Amino acid sequence: MLQPAVPLQELKRLSSLKDTNILNTAPEAEFDNIAKLASYICKTPISLISLISENKQWFKSKVGTTICDAGREVSFCGHTILEPEQLMEVKDTRKDERFKDNPFAHTQDDPILFYAGVPLLDFDGLALGTLCVLDTKVNKLDHSQKEALKALGKQVEMLLELHRKNNHLEQVKKELNLHNKLLKNFAANVSHDIKMPLASMIITTDILKAKYSKKLGPEGRNYLHYLKQSSLKLSDYVNGVLNFYESDSTAKSTSEEFELKELFEEIIDMLHITEDCEIILPDENEIITTNHSALEQIFLNLLGNSIKYNNKEKIKIEIDYKKDTNYYYFIVKDNGIGIPEEKQGEIFRLFTTLQVLDRRGNKGKGIGLSTVKKLVKSLGGTIKVQSVLDVGTTFTFSIKRTTTN
Repeated sequence: MLQPAVPLQELKRLSSLKDTNILNTAPEAEFDNIAKLASYICKTPISLISLISENKQWFKSKVGTTICDAGREVSFCGHTILEPEQLMEVKDTRKDERFKDNPFAHTQDDPILFYAGVPLLDFDGLALGTLCVLDTKVNKLDHSQKEALKALGKQVEMLLELHRKNNHLEQVKKELNLHNKLLKNFAANVSHDIKMPLASMIITTDILKAKYSKKLGPEGRNYLHYLKQSSLKLSDYVNGVLNFYESDSTAKSTSEEFELKELFEEIIDMLHITEDCEIILPDENEIITTNHSALEQIFLNLLGNSIKYNNKEKIKIEIDYKKDTNYYYFIVKDNGIGIPEEKQGEIFRLFTTLQVLDRRGNKGKGIGLSTVKKLVKSLGGTIKVQSVLDVGTTFTFSIKRTTTN
């Protein structure tokens, strides 16, 4: 018996095999089906998808045997990978110098007397293993069987490459998640750190105006006004960023049972609704079970936008509600400035704005609606928008019904 030689580019070959991240993985139907086809087409009782590691051969898929691996020094496949472009066929292993003393060829029960295998190549032409068929009697493949075995080997190569790519994508995904987490923590920390100095600036501006208004004169008072307005705008932006990143924590809050009417009344109080705004609530006061904090944040953003982006003398907002076995459905309809049709697909993206001024002459931050979509998705629902310029906008969203914990 001759032990298999080591391929010339063994280190590179082993590195490529490791990169597939397939060794010692669970059985997969895609590989098993190919092994079954190989056995059926070649009319052999045994077929294997064998991968050659540093010290052993491991079977990703097997038909007709319960063996999971074997030492590389006694493997038939170890010889096959030495000629990556060739199908190796051994009609009688007892008469081949490489295998005549091989223990698998001389077992008392079902010795391996026939072997045929095709190398499984990576994108650099390195043989990672084989697709092989074995028989307990002397055998021979005809031309059609050999061509079929080669074709099936190409299918295994495609699956191995898919494993490699999926493994790479998983690594990229982990890195992106880590970077996103770091960025999220950075944004949250910076936003928190900015809040206190901003609050001090706003308070100091009011104090200066109250104490030194006469000494400053009209020009000085205007500068203070500009300073305060700029500070308030930055404060709104910081709060928006915090709300967006804290929405992950909000979404993790437990479900609770509450009245919709009570929720809407709390939101209206928080928005400081004036006489020039009419909000029409659903006729019936339903009791629902869901994440109260998340739903409150959704409505605060949607209703806040309906009020801010409205050029009518009388703001009118209608809220509708219905439910089925699995979902709650909400509609928020206003008579505001509307959203251009070509922009409606972009408004839920973070930091995307319509570049229009709100009722107070301020530009949006592009954070509120992205937060809304994020929360709706976390609640198992979807959201869509319909809008006509200078007529109004309608947001329709769903959230999955839950039970209290």
